[in-house]
Amino acid sequence: MTDARLDIDPRHAARDLVSLVLTLVELLRQLIERQAIRRIDDGALTEAQEDALGTALMMLDRTMTQLCEQHGLRRTDLGLDLGPLGPLLADADW
Repeated sequence: MTDARLDIDPRHAARDLVSLVLTLVELLRQLIERQAIRRIDDGALTEAQEDALGTALMMLDRTMTQLCEQHGLRRTDLGLDLGPLGPLLADADW
């Protein structure tokens, strides 16, 4: 039986926490974007609502990129490996 220990480095704890928080925010961003696309495809939004939603999603995407840069992360650094379930975040075109 191998000795499985969690290697925690206090010097990286803040960065790891930021990475986790940004991963969760990115997951929510992707879910909101998918829902928005479904609503647009279903014709459930007015043109003004589509424009406002598109603008909001672009601003959120830009903010995510800025937050990653501020904390020394890349968007590709975000995510969690869920083992047999696969990665938490879907591949995106960043």
